Amino acid sequence: MDDRHVALLGTFFEAFRQGDTAAMERCYHPDVSFGDPLFQELDGRDRVMAMWRLVLSRGSGIEVTYRDLAASSSAGSARWTARYTLTSTGREVVNEVEAFFRFEDGLIVRHHDDFDFRHWSRMALGKPAGLLLGWTPMFRKTIRDRAHQALDEFQLS
Repeated sequence: MDDRHVALLGTFFEAFRQGDTAAMERCYHPDVSFGDPLFQELDGRDRVMAMWRLVLSRGSGIEVTYRDLAASSSAGSARWTARYTLTSTGREVVNEVEAFFRFEDGLIVRHHDDFDFRHWSRMALGKPAGLLLGWTPMFRKTIRDRAHQALDEFQLS
C-alpha cells in the first residue's frame, strides 16, 4: 500500500464530492487519459477536466460518496457512487462505479471508470429507451456520440 497515492485518491474524490474542479485538476498529470463506458477515451488534462465540469453541471444535486481506496506505487483503485437527477430527463440516477488508476510523477496519469451501461441507461433514460435499447451497440453509439457532442459544445462555450 502506497499511502501517498491513497491520499492522492482521497484528495481527488473529496474534491469531486465538493464539486471543486480546480482541486480535482491538480490531482491529474498533464498527459492524463480517462475512459468510461459513456465517454470511452479522453486524452489530456484539458479534455478530461472539461468532461468533469460538464458532468458536474448536468447533474442536479450530485452527491458523490467513495470507499475502498487502495494504491501501490504504480496503480490504484476505488469504488464510488454518484447520486443525481439527470437534468435532461429529470430522472434520478444512482451510478455505482469501479475506478482504476495509474500514477506517474506523483499524479494520476490514467483514470478508468467502469459501470454497467445498461443499468445506467435504464435509470437515466427510463422506459422504453433505456430498458429496451440500453444494451444495443447502436443505442450505445448514439448516446456516446451525444456525450461527445455535448462535451465539444461545452468546451466551446
